[in-house]
Amino acid sequence: MADVTTTEQTAPEAEAHGHDEHAHDDHGHHDLGFWQTYVFSVDHKVIGIQYAVTGLLFLLFGFMLMMLMRWQIAYPGEAIPLIGEWLGDERAPEGIMLPEFYNQLGAMHGTIMVFLGVVPLAVGGFGNFVLPLQIGAPDMAFPKLNMASYWSFFAGGVIMFASFFVPGGAANSGWTSYAPLSVIATTGQTLWLIGMIFLITSSLLGSVNFIVTTIQLRAPGLSFMRLPFFVWAQLVTAFLLLLAFPPLEAAGVLQLMDRVAGTSFFMPSGLVVTDVPLEVSGGGSVLLWQHLFWFLAHPEVYVLILPAMGIVAEILANNTRKPVWGYRVLVYSVVFLGFMSFVVWAHHMFLTGMGTTMSSFFQTTTMIISIPSVVILSALFITLYGGSIRFTVPMLFALAFLPMFGIGGLTGLPLGLAAPDIHLHDTYYVIGHFHYVVAPGTLMALFGGIYYWFPKATGRKMSDLLGRIHFWGSFITINVVFLPMLYQGSAGMNRRMYDGGAQYQMNADVLWLNEVISIGAWGLAFFQLFFIYNFFRSIKGGEKVGDNPWQATTIEWQAPSPPPHGNFAAPPVAYRGPYEYSVPGAPNDFVMQGEPDSAAQPAKV
Repeated sequence: MADVTTTEQTAPEAEAHGHDEHAHDDHGHHDLGFWQTYVFSVDHKVIGIQYAVTGLLFLLFGFMLMMLMRWQIAYPGEAIPLIGEWLGDERAPEGIMLPEFYNQLGAMHGTIMVFLGVVPLAVGGFGNFVLPLQIGAPDMAFPKLNMASYWSFFAGGVIMFASFFVPGGAANSGWTSYAPLSVIATTGQTLWLIGMIFLITSSLLGSVNFIVTTIQLRAPGLSFMRLPFFVWAQLVTAFLLLLAFPPLEAAGVLQLMDRVAGTSFFMPSGLVVTDVPLEVSGGGSVLLWQHLFWFLAHPEVYVLILPAMGIVAEILANNTRKPVWGYRVLVYSVVFLGFMSFVVWAHHMFLTGMGTTMSSFFQTTTMIISIPSVVILSALFITLYGGSIRFTVPMLFALAFLPMFGIGGLTGLPLGLAAPDIHLHDTYYVIGHFHYVVAPGTLMALFGGIYYWFPKATGRKMSDLLGRIHFWGSFITINVVFLPMLYQGSAGMNRRMYDGGAQYQMNADVLWLNEVISIGAWGLAFFQLFFIYNFFRSIKGGEKVGDNPWQATTIEWQAPSPPPHGNFAAPPVAYRGPYEYSVPGAPNDFVMQGEPDSAAQPAKV
């Protein structure tokens, strides 16, 4: 396909799609200044890159907070090298981390990694950039709403970051912000709540856009059962965001009112703080906050994991040179998974005394929701069988996702049963389980997606050598970090201990693992340097590649690399399913979705 670089060439296609506003944008696109082109852009590709880069920067910042925590856990009472004096105050002038600051790091690490890192990258970044291209659309359905979504996210992130510099420091009540502690906490907690309101608003705006775009702007011939699995994953994710976030946004506003307006939505009567009765009107329920929070936070787990599953399915199909096994089963499973995610939230609350009847209900739904997860994982494993596997860098990350997510899922089953959860709740086992889903699991898939779609975004390929060093170093060290946590938690070692649990004699046998885990974390940080250098060097200095360097089948690979404003030189049409690899009788081992049927027939001799 000829490279299309001038914006005037893309106006007719936009008009053919029936979007006059896009055509108007194309005619004037070359007149847009720097700010409208790269900063306040309404182009889904620019917004996707904004989301991705901002999310990666927040991931880096959240990772740095974790490294500070790991020093304190491994070497409690010792000054932190280089920055220890900056952290010290009159109570610890030698630069030893205080418990208050450790709590701030813990709360902000969790918040940043989930709400400012993984979700913006997985949904805002990959969803914005890839989804319209995969369905053959010229842009998102509501471009200005798309821009508002990013800037609402950015404002929330800035407010969160600014909370470190207010008196008393950042939020220190955990990423769950449990009342009543969060209501009587320092000023940083107020900024945390305001930031969350901005972040939730961003997700709601984005989710509406994804749903409408997927339903309304699909290319001719692209029926729902011809959609790439990545699009299905993003569509279900959008519904989860749309339905689960409003309860937490309402709860955030109510908790903000408890803090600044003297209400008592979550504040019960009779509280005593430092031997002084707390004067509040009372009557509130601390458990109400937990219900509202976890009603969002469990679907949020699938907001993290579903885009990763979509990315892995695309990479596996491309690098096994065969269709994804059980496509329809995958689609039905991901829809059922999304539905069931709304009826399992209270398995986070077994220790609140909900009663055996409700415990039994949530235990049952938790076991049921594991079924579609196992079906999806099994289908991805079976896809490998009989494939002509290409071990590219994206494929390495996709392959690593499979066992890592498997470990994360299996270790979650004991937490979904009330009896073992009594022993394991709030231990390092929970940290190990959750991070196996999100860190070795989801992040492996997201890195694979970056390597896979980087040529589409830039027209250049990232270095294979640096990518392989990044993969193997990350894969080994990330397991050094999280595998020992499962053992520590099984031994009863509690989480959120600023001294790493050293104050409890029962932890004596597993304390030595704290240093091992911390060394693994610092090693993991080292191998990310290869990715950072590779990413930025390859933008200008990477190997130039064509429009379809992976010989893939889905529609986004028909667009020029990088795609122009309007995306396609001609309106694409879908003639077949998304994964037509190794079709008998075809001249090549792949047939693109937008390739007419006549082109797919073998040449006559």
